[in-house]
Amino acid sequence: MDSQLIGEIKDRLSAAKKIVIASHVRPDGDAIGSLLGLGLALRNAGKSVQMVLADGVPSSFKYLEGSKFIEKEPKANHDTFITVDCADFKRTGSIFEKFGQPDINIDHHKTNEKFGKLNLIEAEEVATAAILTNYLPVWGFEITQPIAAALLTGILTDTLGFRTSNVTPESLRQAATLMETGVDMPEIYMHSLVRKSFPAARYWGAGLSTLQSKDGIVWGTLTIADRKIAGYGGNDDADLINMISAIDGNKVGMVFVEQSNNHVKISWRALQAGVDVSKVAKHFQGGGHAAAAGADIQGSLIEVQKEVLKKTREFLNL
Repeated sequence: MDSQLIGEIKDRLSAAKKIVIASHVRPDGDAIGSLLGLGLALRNAGKSVQMVLADGVPSSFKYLEGSKFIEKEPKANHDTFITVDCADFKRTGSIFEKFGQPDINIDHHKTNEKFGKLNLIEAEEVATAAILTNYLPVWGFEITQPIAAALLTGILTDTLGFRTSNVTPESLRQAATLMETGVDMPEIYMHSLVRKSFPAARYWGAGLSTLQSKDGIVWGTLTIADRKIAGYGGNDDADLINMISAIDGNKVGMVFVEQSNNHVKISWRALQAGVDVSKVAKHFQGGGHAAAAGADIQGSLIEVQKEVLKKTREFLNL
């Protein structure tokens, strides 16, 4: 722990009165959990807080207390700008392009570009929510039950229910600390990792029907047409990557998701110890962790898929 940095962040948060907190586009459980956890803690301390997600809150996380406060764009002046769970600034979305440098950048991605004035980056932590679990009390903020539920959501989703290789005894202690506030972990687990809407299940079916496996890579493809036919409202993979990651006998799992603006979103998962997919994502201006990474690449689905599979084999010696 960098005690000087932790102290500087504490002083900055203490002095802040009007705060904007943002996380990344196509938000996952850690983005939402970290945003809500920090945002609610600051609100409880009497701060004026705007919590912003350019793509809004996915339906599966709207049950979390405080999610109704999350907006799609900032609407008032601020004196402090914070990003959480963003490896690079562009991931906050185009609405923040001219917003200026964040005052505080809190993240756990090893590819973080340290774009804030104060950068709290702990790549060894399983989730950004885990970092906040450790430091909110140090900064003088109480972790109430709604805050604990948000933070536990971040930890559970980024570890796939404590199934990723970076889980440590400390990760379990963090979860236990949050549960001691009265949070129902089985309920959060079911909402975040198990339950799927009917459209999401149909969308999964489309992706699973495209599965291919070659040279140690297993991958699926989701098109714009698949989303329309399934009636799925998001532009992500509905966590299909987690299903693909459970397929035995491969080193890397991938999903290609066609976007409406001639872009393709790619998710990688390392399925064996020692495989680092973050370096492939970084090559395509993406980011993430050794075990999980992503990128958004311009081009047609066929062209991008061909190039990305080629580079994945090259970078990982497959």
